[in-house]
Amino acid sequence: MIDWFVTVQVAVAVLAGLLCIVMGLIGRAPGDTTMGAVALVELLLIVQLVMAIVGPLAGNEPSGSLAEFYIYLISALILPLAGGFWALIERNRWSTVILGGVCLAIAVMVYRMGQIWFVQGA
Repeated sequence: MIDWFVTVQVAVAVLAGLLCIVMGLIGRAPGDTTMGAVALVELLLIVQLVMAIVGPLAGNEPSGSLAEFYIYLISALILPLAGGFWALIERNRWSTVILGGVCLAIAVMVYRMGQIWFVQGA
């Protein structure tokens, strides 16, 4: 993992989450803006997955449990797919709010992944 990339991921996920929550609370159904924000969060998670695979091979070892890290990462990768799928099936304002909740949950998970990689003692 790269420290600054974790910060970027958390910031993008929080902004996407707040955008989706606000759009949902003003009555908007999931659309290009909200689904695009969730797709951006998912794309950053895929980049994180690649970095997590390459990092240990290049000598960037986690300080905590690698298994715990990957459990967080795989769970975080599944959340936007499941939330986006549900939002496309159930197209109403609350689906957009749920997308915001998904993005905020991912922000917390990425922050925790950063702790596992950089801070936590093995």
